[in-house]
Amino acid sequence: MIKNLFFAAGEGKHRVQLQATLTDEGIMISLFGGEKPHIGAVVLSIPRPSLADPGRLSCTSTVVPRLGHKDDEIAKPLAEELAKACSQPVVVVAGLHVERAQAEDIDLLKKNSWQAMQQLLNNLNLV
Repeated sequence: MIKNLFFAAGEGKHRVQLQATLTDEGIMISLFGGEKPHIGAVVLSIPRPSLADPGRLSCTSTVVPRLGHKDDEIAKPLAEELAKACSQPVVVVAGLHVERAQAEDIDLLKKNSWQAMQQLLNNLNLV
């Protein structure tokens, strides 16, 4: 089974779009936004028992950032959150860019990314 879901949050140059492809054994997320959507980072998160507390889930994550890009700073926490919530491997491909971004721009892109992820979690009844 393959199912595609689409969510968005924010307006204008801070708009973020999230597409989720659900499979029987994992979820692939495309997270793009800002003025120049691109591929800036790829993260694979695989859930596993926590080393400190085997009763809790943690993740092993592989992060592949594009040189000079910081998209992994949002892709990794989103991938890990979703992997733990659904107990499945998750891949996030992310690319968010605003020209001459200030701290406020970055904060809004992060906030909107989390809002789009929250919409996905709600849709999957994982909240």
